[in-house]
Amino acid sequence: MIRRMKLKISPQLAFGLGVLIVGGAWLSFEYVLAKWYPRYNLARQEAAMNLLPYQNGRLGIQMEVAACIYGKVQDFPGGVKIYRSGLMSAGPTLTITSEANPGQSDQFSPQLLARWETRGDYRDIPEYRFDPSPIEGRNAAMIWQGQGPGMLITAHIISPAYIVRADCSTGGSNVSLYAQACEASLRTLLVAGPPTQAKTPPGVLKLEPVGR
Repeated sequence: MIRRMKLKISPQLAFGLGVLIVGGAWLSFEYVLAKWYPRYNLARQEAAMNLLPYQNGRLGIQMEVAACIYGKVQDFPGGVKIYRSGLMSAGPTLTITSEANPGQSDQFSPQLLARWETRGDYRDIPEYRFDPSPIEGRNAAMIWQGQGPGMLITAHIISPAYIVRADCSTGGSNVSLYAQACEASLRTLLVAGPPTQAKTPPGVLKLEPVGR
């Protein structure tokens, strides 16, 4: 009769095997964190910042919208809402409204620009910033302001035909990425209408050609 031999593992050997297995798993996890995840995260961010074309003849606009924002499109009277739902919190939202420009001016008034510039101070708005730089050749102003845990970035753009306002909200998660996506998208906003007239610098006499 053949006797079966039982393999006995000492407690010391079992402990050593356990340490070896756990250590190997931890090294594998560290490799994933150190090597694979940064490349994955970079590729994910680059894909999120990829700009996709959007145009709306009804509003007189065309632009490029970051892929991390460009999800669903919802039209409403006088505007459009482009948004992507978040998993655990509100996702990024781009809301654009457009109206006819009755005065046909291609410049915002100095009084209006001054009001936008100082609004953060007298309303005590957190993270308020104002930039009156042109956007795609049009007179414009961009405003950054805190919005709960996130950020709201607004672009005001004027052409002789349209006055456009675009509000881009980051939502409450990944605020840094969505703020970059909002700004990149807003700076591509092209508003239809006659060309904006070039402003003559102060003190420079603009001479018109004289017919012969």
